[in-house]
Amino acid sequence: MATQVEAIRPAPWVVFRWHPTARPAPSWDEPVDLLVDLGDDIGSARWWRGLLTLGALAATAIALGLVRVPAPRIPPVPEPADLALERRATGVGALASGSRTGRPVPPGPSVVRLSEIPERPRLELVARLGSAGLAAALRRSGVGPEDVAAVLRLVEGAVSSPRLEPDTELDLVLGRRETRRVPRPLERLAFRAALDLRLEVVRTPQGLALNRIPIAVDDTPLRLQGPVGRSLAASLRRAGVPAAVAADFLRQLGYVLDIQRDVRARDRFDLVVEHRRAETGEREFGRLLYAGLEGHRRRVALLRFGPKGEFFGENGEGARRGLIRTPVEGARLSSGFGMRFHPILGFSRLHQGVDFAAPTGTPVVASAAGRVTLAGWSGGYGQVVEVDHGRGLKTRYAHLSRIDVRPGQAVGQGQRIGAVGSTGLSTGPHLHYEVWRDGRAVNPAETRFLAGPRLEGAELARFKAELDRIRRLPATSIG
Repeated sequence: MATQVEAIRPAPWVVFRWHPTARPAPSWDEPVDLLVDLGDDIGSARWWRGLLTLGALAATAIALGLVRVPAPRIPPVPEPADLALERRATGVGALASGSRTGRPVPPGPSVVRLSEIPERPRLELVARLGSAGLAAALRRSGVGPEDVAAVLRLVEGAVSSPRLEPDTELDLVLGRRETRRVPRPLERLAFRAALDLRLEVVRTPQGLALNRIPIAVDDTPLRLQGPVGRSLAASLRRAGVPAAVAADFLRQLGYVLDIQRDVRARDRFDLVVEHRRAETGEREFGRLLYAGLEGHRRRVALLRFGPKGEFFGENGEGARRGLIRTPVEGARLSSGFGMRFHPILGFSRLHQGVDFAAPTGTPVVASAAGRVTLAGWSGGYGQVVEVDHGRGLKTRYAHLSRIDVRPGQAVGQGQRIGAVGSTGLSTGPHLHYEVWRDGRAVNPAETRFLAGPRLEGAELARFKAELDRIRRLPATSIG
């Protein structure tokens, strides 16, 4: 038997059924089945009845969609004259069609003309100090010349250096003035004069007065330690060491060892820098006090000591006892001293110096104090600087992108003389560095001709005591 599933039965004589198989046409005494499958019994009376039913339903839907019922007409509400005037004055539209967009609204009868625009009783301003100084910042903020002069007198008497740091924030309050022809009186001025001092200028019945607000500051030097890693310069930057301190650290180590050859990734740097931290969170960094390196080959410990601020080793011997072996910061030794195949000339010849690969523009410094004998173009060297250090010792710096010294100028050890480039016979940016002794090129990695200062007696004892104190400082380990 065929399975029959009854659906909704809306009336006694209407039955919805599902017929999975074909069936003969119903007789008139059977209920009418409106659910007709047009894919079943094609051409039968039941099939034609379903087709006619579908057509009737579609025609009814189309007829209903074509019928349009008009919306009821609502009579317009009259607009008041004042609202119409405001709408025309503030409405957005094209000027060609009579719009008054952007034009001033004419005053109404309730508007009263004032003799002058009223001012706020006081102004609270925040200004920033520029390169022109405190007086210019106050004048730019609207402070009168008499108040500016009084503030400068008070500040100069309160701090040793009246020149404030650029970008210092100034909090100002200007009071009420009698007329517009005079500047507003200064009621209050507050700013950070130094890391440990905040100044406040307030108006009293006797005139402007100064209040000093001290800020507690911790002056303990900051000690940082960490691994050298792939690059000592990059590790110092990641540790948060200021750029000037990091450059001084590398320069001092360069006096006593070859950073390119003697420093390994497993070594650890150790430095102490002057550091001041205010109770409000601000901090200042000063000079490098201690430069150390712990490695498997050797240990370096250099301490700043004496009135000249020179660095000395553990035995009291001055760090500046030789040439700076790496006269360019963060460079990589790309070619050594000796015979090599020249990449441009195409044959082997003596490489009279060493090459340090570095990006164009990297600063190049003098490896020792002396006098510039050559600063300009010199054939295959390109832009070159030559420094005479006396006693038959000269150094040469070639392929520079720029030169910062002139012939005859005296330079100090570590002073910038140019920048890395690729001028002359060069395949890429690098520094070609040569050392000449008595007219003969020598290996810069094996050159030590300059004698440095040495501590002795009571001075050496004080130095060792200071070195011991520095080494007992707590260290902040980075990695």
